[in-house]
Amino acid sequence: MPGTALMFCSGCGRPRAECPGDCLGPLDPPRFCPQCARRLDVQVTPQGYRATCRRHGPLPE
Repeated sequence: MPGTALMFCSGCGRPRAECPGDCLGPLDPPRFCPQCARRLDVQVTPQGYRATCRRHGPLPE
């Protein structure tokens, strides 16, 4: 998401300042939108994942 501030943790949905930073493993897909903290629609595939926010659209892998 170029040009936008990532204000929320994509693993737990909490504000970045409140997140300990260990809520996502290295292979875990994001679960929350880093812009609005809404739950993402995540589809895991053998090649990776696709994550989409209803408000902001698809997230880059």
